[in-house]
Amino acid sequence: MPRLFRIMLLLLCWTLPAAAAEQDAPAAGAPSYGVIDRDLLKTAYVDGERMLYEVFWTGGVKIGELRLEIVQMKGLMPETYEIKTTITTENGAIHGIYPVRDGHVTTVYGKNRLPGRYEVWQKEGYNYQAHRLTTYNQQTGRIWYKKNADPSTTTMVQAPIHNEFSAFLGSRVMPFAVGGSFLVPTFADKRRNEVLVKVVARETLEQTVLGTVETMRVTPILEFKGLYDKNGDTVVWYTDDECRVPVRINSKLMIGSLTLDLVSYYNSRCPQYHGAVSIEGKKAGQPVAAAGPKTGGTKDQHNN
Repeated sequence: MPRLFRIMLLLLCWTLPAAAAEQDAPAAGAPSYGVIDRDLLKTAYVDGERMLYEVFWTGGVKIGELRLEIVQMKGLMPETYEIKTTITTENGAIHGIYPVRDGHVTTVYGKNRLPGRYEVWQKEGYNYQAHRLTTYNQQTGRIWYKKNADPSTTTMVQAPIHNEFSAFLGSRVMPFAVGGSFLVPTFADKRRNEVLVKVVARETLEQTVLGTVETMRVTPILEFKGLYDKNGDTVVWYTDDECRVPVRINSKLMIGSLTLDLVSYYNSRCPQYHGAVSIEGKKAGQPVAAAGPKTGGTKDQHNN
């Protein structure tokens, strides 16, 4: 049971590509590093953006929810944001058996939205609680980690580097080209990993909280375990426009699969989607999400 919810907690972040900062080019013939598009930052990474996902196990069984909010911090370094995420089993099928409520806060800085601090508060089951703190020195590559009262540890990696949540949001604001791919630097398994990310196809998704939308289907190729066992492809669908809303995420695991479906979205910079909710009648004129995950037809596909 605990393993299932660790999967839920990190599906959104571990499965997504990280936004690579400007750095030395990869070896000749290798894909280049992804670079953030400054124009996309104006709409797809803004103060007050909020997303709510429902998390489904194989067969459409809801097991929990994930909430994400972006908050710009005032009076600190330029372009400082907090990425606030809450993962809970509330409103899920087995909340009464194994309740989970975890809070994650990542603080990112600068034009490349690199993490400097990552803090986690975990409440899982009826007995387990933990506090974790990680700091990142993007100049030296020093990563410092401490859990509860345990001794701290330090890992040295090549900088710059992203964590899970800065990776999730950074990936949205890179140029996508169907059939293209790029490398991203990701800290996982206590080391630096360069994840190959493929932009696979344009697809139409029907009956989403945003209505019928055109999307870009993106999949990262993970060659490390990370914090959970997975087996097979992970797929992320982003709206194919300046908002880059991650509408759906699906990941095949050792047993079954998990799907995150967007059911609520707020972003005043994207008026065509702002205020969309899945509860019928909650907001007049807004589309209603499908009862379960459903993928629309493929418009074009690149065979890799």
